[in-house]
Amino acid sequence: MLSYTLRRLAFAVPTVLIISLIVFLMLDMAPGDPTGSLPLTIPLEVREQIRQSLGLGEPVFVRYFKWLQMTVITEPLHILAGLTGWDIAPGGPRILSWQTRSPVGDILVQRVPQTLWVVGLGYLFGILIALPIGVISAYRQYSWFDQVGTFVSMVGFSVPTFFTGIVFILLFSVTLGWFPSMYDTTHVVRDWNSFLFQAKQIAMPVAVLALYNASQISRFMRASMLDNLNQDYVRTARSKGMGEQTVVLVHVLRNSMIPVVTVIAIGIPTVFTGAIITEQIFRVNGLGDALIRAIYVSDWPMVQTITFIFAILIVLFNLIADVLYGILDPRIRYD
Repeated sequence: MLSYTLRRLAFAVPTVLIISLIVFLMLDMAPGDPTGSLPLTIPLEVREQIRQSLGLGEPVFVRYFKWLQMTVITEPLHILAGLTGWDIAPGGPRILSWQTRSPVGDILVQRVPQTLWVVGLGYLFGILIALPIGVISAYRQYSWFDQVGTFVSMVGFSVPTFFTGIVFILLFSVTLGWFPSMYDTTHVVRDWNSFLFQAKQIAMPVAVLALYNASQISRFMRASMLDNLNQDYVRTARSKGMGEQTVVLVHVLRNSMIPVVTVIAIGIPTVFTGAIITEQIFRVNGLGDALIRAIYVSDWPMVQTITFIFAILIVLFNLIADVLYGILDPRIRYD
């Protein structure tokens, strides 16, 4: 297992580098200019000086390697220095947002907590809801619980989150007045009352994301459980006198988790990059909102950095999923 993990890590590095190069070149060729939002009265020579100050006068591959060095080394060290107070931040240029002229790393640090609060809790609750529903639906196939779970899952997965979010706002905020319709990013939890307000304002976006995630994962869980419940090893375990609870929750559930782990692992990177549509609806000042705003104004340094982080997370969690296969199923061996 260790040698397999090291081989995958060695293969993951060039994969991430190739992805970063493709993303950089595609966005570099896209229309958009850092001086596009400036007033038209600014002379052309001043605009050119601004472009040169941002490093846009250099060859494309020189700019790529500088951006890669700042993304992998400079920005992480600045972020770590800001969080710990250690004097490890290197000098030199940083990745600047064309829109705000601020370092991209500082902007991401400000927005990560909002994304983890909302999207992270939505994904966690979705998993906690989906797994037992999928197991019970498969074990009690065609029962009323299975019928209701299948219907809710199909609706939750088929209906887009922007529609569900609007319905939640109209029902629970406008009609019933239970929850605020917009997320207050400036709110700080200091006492019990402020904590209750925080819980109220994240309730609807978390519920929207939990419904969508639970609908998807529960269907995979149900299908995988049904496939394993009909296997020979289940009949053998039952014929040996094993309890039904042991057969289902130990043997069947462990093997059924293998494809579900893939779905969960692939979805985890979205926790860090944000739910773009849901954050826009509820005005959550997270990474998804930062990405969509950067795309609107052609802020390519911001888009490049967030996309690169997303690529790293996808490769990383795919590796983690492959390693978990061997833990969940002893029959799987990589060495």
